[in-house]
Amino acid sequence: MPQIVDFKDVSTIGLQSSPVAEALAGLRANEARYFKNKYDHVFSVDPASEATETIDWVHGILKDERDIVISARPLEATSFVVDGIRMAYVFYESGLSINVMYGLEDGKKRAVGFKLSEGMEVPEELASRFKFARQKSKLAGTIRGSYFVIKAEH
Repeated sequence: MPQIVDFKDVSTIGLQSSPVAEALAGLRANEARYFKNKYDHVFSVDPASEATETIDWVHGILKDERDIVISARPLEATSFVVDGIRMAYVFYESGLSINVMYGLEDGKKRAVGFKLSEGMEVPEELASRFKFARQKSKLAGTIRGSYFVIKAEH
């Protein structure tokens, strides 16, 4: 059953096993606030065990596009369509968040984004491939992020 992410009263529910659960909860809440403010979309997540299709899609894109295999355990995921864009998020026990922005029409933007919760190290599988820029968030503290453009059809 989906859990609505509250960005006013940030909760670690579903993320308790993460060593950076508070920061990851803030990161998740930051995404929820963004989608509520920009698209009036209520951001909800499912436990990883109920979101295998979304997780497999995201992992397939990582593998096909950049031969990346994430070693951390997925805790939650979500997938939805807003403004002609399929969005998918996977939140990992390590504190990593991966999102896929996939424009449904040909020629629209398609990219994979990585966000690192405050307090976590850059995952080994990403460290040598990406530089991470920092951004401040009231909900998540300092977020480090990077991305790549998706080239193929998925």
